[in-house]
Amino acid sequence: MIHKTAIIDKNAQISDNVEIGPYSTIGPNVIIHKNVKIQSHVNITGFTTIGKDNKIYPFASIGNDPQDMKYNGEKTELVIGDKNTIREYTTINPGTLQGGGVTKVGNNNLIMIGAHIAHDCIIGNNIVIANNAAIAGHAEIQDYVILGGNCGVHQFTRIGKMAMIGGMTGVSRDVIPYGLSTGNRNVLNGVNLVGLRRVKTPNKEIIGLSETYKEIFKTENLNENLEKLNPSVRENPLVNEVIEFINKDKKRPICTPNLR
Repeated sequence: MIHKTAIIDKNAQISDNVEIGPYSTIGPNVIIHKNVKIQSHVNITGFTTIGKDNKIYPFASIGNDPQDMKYNGEKTELVIGDKNTIREYTTINPGTLQGGGVTKVGNNNLIMIGAHIAHDCIIGNNIVIANNAAIAGHAEIQDYVILGGNCGVHQFTRIGKMAMIGGMTGVSRDVIPYGLSTGNRNVLNGVNLVGLRRVKTPNKEIIGLSETYKEIFKTENLNENLEKLNPSVRENPLVNEVIEFINKDKKRPICTPNLR
């Protein structure tokens, strides 16, 4: 059902069984796939594609210009996957030419009230972004991450799979997969053991990750610590993910524990 007060450009592509509420506006280059529910007063514009079964709440702004002073009206994109819940006052911006031209949001994410996803971000699947969390440009958030309320993620930061970020944390350093991180400027607080157990990860893998974590972060010289690891630790898929994450090209330093 499309409410009579909704303003939908004639060139927008709206699939079957899409609901659009009162006073919502849909721009000419928007593509909306089936079974999407858009409540009242939502603005969707730009070259934006929205997948199936998404639910978007009032006053969300989806696809408006990037908040980047280099942006000059170029054609860039925002691509949102399936089955996301996008709550009130959320803002999600498209990419910039300098950042690859596209912002991507995956599937099954819960994006809570007042959250912001900036230009050129890559957001994975099954992520929870709590109220008023702000993700700056070019950030990468991998699957199953939980971002606490009012936290801020610095541009170009990476947050690895199933990491948890505490509320009001300033994330200026990359957080390893399965890491716990908090602080005014984030520090590493251990491994997300609860999350790993909830998804029925084998105990042997969890124990191996916990033991290797201590070896990787026993000093601030991560490269030297990695070189000293027994090669057999890579047989553990969790450990292997952490090592690959640390070794990958990066813009930000790796978040470490407070060793003082």
